Amino acid sequence: MYKKCFKRLLDILLSVLGIIILLPIYAVIAVFIKIDSKGPIFFCQERVGKNGKTFLIYKFRTRKTDTPKNCPTHLLAQPDQYITSVGKVLRKTSLDELPQLWNILCGHMSIVGPRPSLPSQQDLNALRCENGSIKLRPGLTGLAQISGRDELPIIQKAAFDGEYAQNITCLLYTSDAAD
Repeated sequence: MYKKCFKRLLDILLSVLGIIILLPIYAVIAVFIKIDSKGPIFFCQERVGKNGKTFLIYKFRTRKTDTPKNCPTHLLAQPDQYITSVGKVLRKTSLDELPQLWNILCGHMSIVGPRPSLPSQQDLNALRCENGSIKLRPGLTGLAQISGRDELPIIQKAAFDGEYAQNITCLLYTSDAAD
C-alpha cells in the first residue's frame, strides 16, 4: 500500500541532499546567468499545485527580461529571440529546473508527479480535475516528461498524469502497473 508520508519523507530527503550536493553547480550557473544577461538569476512564476492551489515555482532564468510575462515560450512569436545564450543550454539540459528542489522541500512539489501547469492552461487543468491527478503534488518529473515532454498534446499529457494518479505506489510508479 502506498504511504503518503513515505513519499513526502523521500521528497524531503532527496531535495535536501540534492540542494547540498548541487550547491556548487547552482553557483556556477548563477555566475553564467549574470555574465550572459541583465536581470535576476531566478525566475518565479505562479503554477497550479495540489488540489488546484497555486504556488510560486522557482527556476533559473533562461529568458530575457523583456519577454512577455506569463506566456509559455511555445506561444511566443519567434520564441528563440527571447532565450538567452546560457538559457538555451540550461533548457536543453533541464538544469533550469534545479531550483525546484526548494519547491519540493517546501512541500509545493514532489520529485515525481504531474508537471505543474500554468493557471492559464485551463484545458489541461480541467482534464487533471477529471482524472484525479489535480489531487497530487506536481512533480519535478513524471510520466509525461519521460514519455515525450513538451512534444505531447495536452490530452496525452493529462492521460499520463491520470495513469500516474491511478497507479502510484510506494515505489512511486511501477512499470507493471501500466500493463
